[in-house]
Amino acid sequence: IDYGILLAILVGCMAFVALVMNPIIVFTQIRQNPYPLVFKCLKESFVTAFFTRSSAANIPVNMELCKSLGLDEKNYSTSIPLGATINMAGAAITITVMTLACVNTLGIEVPLLMKILLSFVAALGACGASGVAGGSLLLIPMACSLFGIPSDIALQVVAIGFVIGVIQDSCETGLNSSTDALFTAAAEIHDMKAEGKEFKL
Repeated sequence: IDYGILLAILVGCMAFVALVMNPIIVFTQIRQNPYPLVFKCLKESFVTAFFTRSSAANIPVNMELCKSLGLDEKNYSTSIPLGATINMAGAAITITVMTLACVNTLGIEVPLLMKILLSFVAALGACGASGVAGGSLLLIPMACSLFGIPSDIALQVVAIGFVIGVIQDSCETGLNSSTDALFTAAAEIHDMKAEGKEFKL
């Protein structure tokens, strides 16, 4: 039951980012309803990434998605492979939630400032996560060290991550990969609108 609650929190956080945070970010750039673009990226990129569980393996899918959107190949041929390496929003969520779950289980009191610091460290650390299944879990000990948690306990958290990893890692990879295409499209649409051009999905 505890694993189910942890998994629900992880998936819920990722859904919040995909359906609330990302659309807000995209709206600030394109100044129009972001959801048609968001849902297209989720449909075409998230679904395949969910089953491959690898950002690197989903690069061709994202390249084809950007091509179908009519984006400039000079832009997406750089941003998509780069995003598969450093754009790891799902990994940052996994590292943060799993670490805070461990801290809560151990009964350690964590001030708000430390939670914010953990989020920044997790986001930076996630940039170095490998684009393969379970890559983010190996960064949990680094985050746990912020709170003085011994490495043997941190590795137990990693083991729990592998237990729930089939769903957690699939959702994480789907978020990571679909966001690569989404932000690439948003940046180019922003530039097109700045030049007075219209973009139709």
